Amino acid sequence: MATLFDEIAADAMKLPLRDRVKLAQRLVSSLDDQAETDVEKLWLAEAERRLEELRSGKTKGIPAAEAFRNASEAVKS
Repeated sequence: MATLFDEIAADAMKLPLRDRVKLAQRLVSSLDDQAETDVEKLWLAEAERRLEELRSGKTKGIPAAEAFRNASEAVKS
C-alpha cells in the first residue's frame, strides 16, 4: 500500500513542468525559512550563554576598540 508521501509525490510528478518547478521552489523555501529560524535560535542561545559568562565573572569583556582592531587584523591576514 502506498504511503501518503508516495501518493503526493506521484501526483506532483504528473504536474506540468512549470508547476513542478514552482512546487519545488516552495518546498525549498520552506526549508530555508526553518533553517533561518534554527540559526537565529542558536545565535540567541549563544548570546545568552556569553552574557551569563560575563555576569558571573567567568569571562571578561574587552573594549570595543580592541575587539574591532583584532577583527580588522584577522581579516587582513
